[in-house]
Amino acid sequence: MHADEIDISVDTVARLIAGQFPHWAGLPLRRVPSTGTVNALFRLGPDLVVRLCRVPWAAGDGAEEQRWLRQLAPYLPVAIPAPVAVGQPTDEYPWTWSILRWLPGSNPVPGNLTAPADLTDDLAEFVSAFRAIDIPDGPRAYRGGPLARMDGQTRGAIAGLEGTIDTDTATAIWDKALDVPSWDGPPTWVHADLLPGNILTQDGRLSAVIDFATVGIGDPACDLIVAWTVLPASVRRAFRSRVGCDEAIWARARARALSISLGGLHYYRDIEPTLAAEAMYTINEVIADSSAS
Repeated sequence: MHADEIDISVDTVARLIAGQFPHWAGLPLRRVPSTGTVNALFRLGPDLVVRLCRVPWAAGDGAEEQRWLRQLAPYLPVAIPAPVAVGQPTDEYPWTWSILRWLPGSNPVPGNLTAPADLTDDLAEFVSAFRAIDIPDGPRAYRGGPLARMDGQTRGAIAGLEGTIDTDTATAIWDKALDVPSWDGPPTWVHADLLPGNILTQDGRLSAVIDFATVGIGDPACDLIVAWTVLPASVRRAFRSRVGCDEAIWARARARALSISLGGLHYYRDIEPTLAAEAMYTINEVIADSSAS
């Protein structure tokens, strides 16, 4: 998916495990199909997963992520990744890598949820729990600052999508959002990347949330993007009621969902159909929602 990503084979991972964690060397190993944009995943036996960064611009984030995973887990109502071991760079693979507990489940398909009302309740509970976390001195969340910091990349994506989406409406929504007051309360903990690929469900219910590379403190609107990235319009009002937020937070959340999805569609439309389809779903939901409000 990226011009600068490295190829990571099953054989490479097998050699890394044999060299550094020989007690796991006899376990079955297979690649996990994933739309993840940064990491390659390999199932190791029945209970473990190996996670290796495949792009240089994200290398080295794993250690910091694992530090926060251990602290955040007790506060959250569903499972999150549990680190088991950290592998070291070798001549064959240049960065640290990790082994975590395998979390069962499947990614929700926007527009085709099996139990939207139940998932709405579960996501609201998760977001509310994240907001209430009381751990001081957290890092700044990726995309957790004012909307204005996303202005250049958002307008660039809109320009690149001319002829693919309604760029005039997308621009109007974004322009209006920039006039919304920024968050002036205390920063709260946010996952900051609640997209379908980072959510796991079982029987329609939220079972786990994964990929905490963007975690930190920032605008609480960050995690409300899930109202457009995953949930349908029929349950959006219920979600908003459950999480509790004023009009400004809701407007910023909708704009954040739009910005992220514009960038995703622009980048992935020719290389990753699933991510492109998810981004288009969100853009359409935001446009429809803005027209109705």
